[in-house]
Amino acid sequence: MNKQRKIVVGISIGDLNGIGSEVVLKTFEDSRILEFCTPVIFASGKLISAYKKLYNINCNFNGIDDVKSLIHQKINVLNVWKENVSIELGTEDPVMGDYAIKSLKAAVSSLKNGEIDVLVTAPINKSNVQSESFNFPGHTDYLAQELEGNSLMLMISNSLRVGLLTDHVALKDIASHITTELIENKIQTIHDSLIKDFGIIKPKIAVLGINPHNGDNGVIGDEDDTIMIPTLEKIRTKGKLVYGPYAADSFFGSRNYKQFDAVIASYHDQGLIPFKTLSFGNGVNYTAGLNKIRTSPDHGTAFDLAGKNLANHESFREAVYKAIEIFKKRNEYSEISENPLKVSIPNIGAKRNWQN
Repeated sequence: MNKQRKIVVGISIGDLNGIGSEVVLKTFEDSRILEFCTPVIFASGKLISAYKKLYNINCNFNGIDDVKSLIHQKINVLNVWKENVSIELGTEDPVMGDYAIKSLKAAVSSLKNGEIDVLVTAPINKSNVQSESFNFPGHTDYLAQELEGNSLMLMISNSLRVGLLTDHVALKDIASHITTELIENKIQTIHDSLIKDFGIIKPKIAVLGINPHNGDNGVIGDEDDTIMIPTLEKIRTKGKLVYGPYAADSFFGSRNYKQFDAVIASYHDQGLIPFKTLSFGNGVNYTAGLNKIRTSPDHGTAFDLAGKNLANHESFREAVYKAIEIFKKRNEYSEISENPLKVSIPNIGAKRNWQN
């Protein structure tokens, strides 16, 4: 058995009426994953027992009231609450939203305190989580407040990485949000992440235009000519391999994305529609640019599937794996930076035999 310390993976349970609990438990039903990490699910033992029975999932867990009491080689469930919760699978309920945020806040607190190494979040419903104490359009914005750094939504798969200049912004407001400063900051963030988190020494980054056909010389908007193009030219003078802007409508269909280490889209659907078309079920949402690592699956709460035992857990499993991989890559980069004369780098990539 590997005697090295296991990476502790914290998991926020997401919306209790969605498929979050199902994909979490299905992921850890295969005990081989415990060879590579120690999971801590932030929820309640009573709830997890109920889901195990509902989905006929055969796995044992260790209930704890403090992360310091976790046991390696076990699935740990931290009791964030102990009361019974009445769930109605497939239903949007603000009470379930409150429990989802209790789980998230407890997990983020442990992440900040170093009690867990990485965070993997099950999906929340952006509508029913809204309250006076949580007024964010999603995980990314909340984590940006709680953690250090400049956050960037980066969708990743084995063959594609897509980052966003703007994420959960209404379509009518996108152009006003895209500024020279924003473009520079987001490109710097993704550039640094590709180096530190993915081990790419000289990243090549493609940037998609804001308007259709990049505005057609101002016929369909002038933001590409007045903001995007001058900013990219400025960034290139600093030595970064940044290309574009490219017209978004043909960029993915032509497979042009295969020439780059990452693509930056101007807004949510411009980047996520092609990403999910090409990678759905195996994609991972990674919050790049922060001092801590958080990943999530590439899908939502899927209320229509909740309780039917039909949810595919591959994306959540991949989110766990990617969190482990990025954690190791980031530590490797830190070690190399501290000791640049080191002549050999150990192979610390996570094994994936448990996925076969």
